[in-house]
Amino acid sequence: MENYELVEKEKIEMMRFPSIEVLESTDLKQERLSNLNRALTLGNLEHNKIKILFEDEIGKKIVETTVWGVTDKRIILKQGVVIPIHRVHAVKI
Repeated sequence: MENYELVEKEKIEMMRFPSIEVLESTDLKQERLSNLNRALTLGNLEHNKIKILFEDEIGKKIVETTVWGVTDKRIILKQGVVIPIHRVHAVKI
């Protein structure tokens, strides 16, 4: 996590995300999805914050936040802020 820049959730709205998937392995993609669904449950039931390691067009970022929703393509955070799932490297619970 040392190569990731810590950002505030509110700054994510201004970021641009390329359409290229950041993970190559199917196993890593499955693990990411599993962790996102777990983070969603923890966020809705206990309002637990998790760390999302993602990448925008400039570089790698990390945000500590609560996951409010997960669609097939996006992670929904508080105040309607979204991160494309294909740009997420990992979810740390």
